[in-house]
Amino acid sequence: MKTLRQLLSAEDVVQLVIRLGLLGLLIFWTFLVIRPFVPILSWSAVLAVAFHPVFAWLAQRFGGRPRTASAVLTLVTLGTVIGPAAWLGLSAVEGIRDLAGQIGSGDLALQAAPEQIKSWPLIGPQLYAIWNEAYTNIRAALREVTPYLKPLAGMMLSFAGDTGIGMLQFLLSVIVAGFLLPHGAQFVAALRGFLLRIVPGQSEHFLELAGATIRAVAQGIIGVAILQALLAGIGFKLAEIPSAGLLALVVLLLSIVQIGGAPVLLAVLVWIWMDKDVTVAVLLTVYLVVVGLLDNVLKPLLMGRGLTTPTLVILIGVIGGTLAHGIIGLFIGPIILSVAWELSTAWMGIGRATPARVDQATVVAKDAVEARLT
Repeated sequence: MKTLRQLLSAEDVVQLVIRLGLLGLLIFWTFLVIRPFVPILSWSAVLAVAFHPVFAWLAQRFGGRPRTASAVLTLVTLGTVIGPAAWLGLSAVEGIRDLAGQIGSGDLALQAAPEQIKSWPLIGPQLYAIWNEAYTNIRAALREVTPYLKPLAGMMLSFAGDTGIGMLQFLLSVIVAGFLLPHGAQFVAALRGFLLRIVPGQSEHFLELAGATIRAVAQGIIGVAILQALLAGIGFKLAEIPSAGLLALVVLLLSIVQIGGAPVLLAVLVWIWMDKDVTVAVLLTVYLVVVGLLDNVLKPLLMGRGLTTPTLVILIGVIGGTLAHGIIGLFIGPIILSVAWELSTAWMGIGRATPARVDQATVVAKDAVEARLT
């Protein structure tokens, strides 16, 4: 401050303070204007980064016409969102409302053990006894806990009510991402110039790391979870499972937080074998087992060398994103926190924050940058 006073007169200092104040006011006002669109713009940017390899492939197939490739990819994505994703969302909303209604009225109940379980060989009688004992104990516990769960019913209904807005945000995000894709090179150049001013020695490394992390989480975690939930929901519907959409939503959540949908799938398989004939039960079992193993096959392909992001960071991103931005935050939250974690780890030099699914040339370039940094 003393040096600044020596270089600038009192009038210059006043003018500098006014200019900085006006600049701060402009930045704050700009943020207030775009704040309602932050989730949409964030998800659009994520989609643009995640779909860029497919977009580049389509543009090459269409003879170097990026606008045509972007239009085709946008239409296909919109068809997915409007079709299966909308069906899953609406079905899940119906299940959430039913469950919230049961909690609010105090009628939350569980199904007693069916009598046909006794006839199962080897494990039938033991399973029937365990189920009945659990049913009796949990039912008694629910009578005591249900009055305290009524505030949860209000939160669930609020979440279900926000789903319509979330679906509209998804549609707008896909459309905006379609406009961003043809101009990806310009945006990357602008971001590179911005990072060059902040971290001159690490700008290229951070840019590659952020892009690779977004693609890894969006494709290997979010994308696989959505696909698994959609396929599981179709199987639940074919099996005529009550609240199939809500169960598919649970599969989605468990898959995103890296627990996996196996607990839900196993419970559904037990219900199928109790309710369906042998032929139908075998076919549905094969289908749901394939769905359950899907992430074990796709994640290594889509995530390549894997992420160093801890599961706890992803879980916090899911919860915090949902609380902050509703249903669309369910997907934005873990991506934003994963990128922040990877960049922070690289910044502090703790371990090797290697991006997922990058080609060999990118790996060599990244290793060269890391060698210069160390």
